[in-house]
Amino acid sequence: MPRHPHASPSIAAMPASPYSNLAGRAAASGRPVVPLHVGDTWLLPPAGSRMEDLRAADCPGLHNYAPVRGLPALLDAIVDRTRAATGEAVTPDQLLVTGGATAGLSAVVGALVAPGDEVLILAPYWPLIAGIVATFSGVPVAVPVLHDDVPSPEALLEALRARLTDRTVAVYVNTPNNPTGRILPAPALEAIAAFARDHDLWLVADEVYDAYTYGDAVHVPLRTLAPDRTFAAYSFSKTYGMAGNRAGYVVGPARPMADVAKIGVYTLYSAPTASQYAALAALRGQGDAWVADARARYAEVGAEAAARLGVPAPQGSTFLFLDASPALDDRGLAGLLGDCADRGVLVAPGDSFGPFPHHLRLCYTSVPREQVLEGVDVVAALLGRSR
Repeated sequence: MPRHPHASPSIAAMPASPYSNLAGRAAASGRPVVPLHVGDTWLLPPAGSRMEDLRAADCPGLHNYAPVRGLPALLDAIVDRTRAATGEAVTPDQLLVTGGATAGLSAVVGALVAPGDEVLILAPYWPLIAGIVATFSGVPVAVPVLHDDVPSPEALLEALRARLTDRTVAVYVNTPNNPTGRILPAPALEAIAAFARDHDLWLVADEVYDAYTYGDAVHVPLRTLAPDRTFAAYSFSKTYGMAGNRAGYVVGPARPMADVAKIGVYTLYSAPTASQYAALAALRGQGDAWVADARARYAEVGAEAAARLGVPAPQGSTFLFLDASPALDDRGLAGLLGDCADRGVLVAPGDSFGPFPHHLRLCYTSVPREQVLEGVDVVAALLGRSR
């Protein structure tokens, strides 16, 4: 029978927002709201790559559609960035510029996943990926291995094998990780690459925080271990503080990238032209210096936030993921998040990132340092971790 007037059941079951539904409650608290629930930065993009810096006279076709794959000059600049970062000599037919990494990962999943296919997702995970898989009628399968500590290759493989079925088509890996701030070391990634080869699976590498590693932590791009089967997503939004522009890109094997580009055509058509010019300006101009400065700022505030919360300093990304179990009463995590909101602080619930109903995530780059630490102190007090 027709479903009218009902929507697709898989879409209807999705939450409207995975981050927080308490913004109104926080606003009603009468206190300045500290939004630690969404991953963003308070920093403006590099000088020369802000929207007010773009002039139609300097940017041919600024108000027209860009080529579907991306502006040729931007594709060339991404080729150069990839070679400098990984040593890999990719070609423009391996690239697709997208409306943020979100659109890039959507295009990859849309090209790889048929209805009923399963994607193994290392968890905790970036919450939109599960919804993206479901949007294309796939089945997201959480593999909870990243929440306590970085797993050994043996433990990682055991967890993957336990969830492998004849419908599995891909493994999703996010490192540096959102929400934990951890980085998977080379042996773990080598084990994942070997697992994918042994079972003829695709690999989807979410590397949007590749520029943000701290201390002596080292990020190994998964594509360097399995380039024939890995699609890697990158984000100008996260790298250069231009989330509102919606610009990112995907790198993958040339032949299947043609199908990834089809999804781009039938969803977004092409990434915003102005955003591509802003990204190009960052790659050609002050982007590297901006990232170096932002990395130092993020590392400092991340370490301070972690110290106040009594957890290890993050290795990368812009998040901390906290087990709140000891502080929960009979109201559960919802009660704790409500208490935070009543004090003007918003944090994200752990079950948005996989099967973690007693965890919470906070972003320590969304507002300036002083505001972040004010919010962190509120969370620490409610968790019973005040110094």
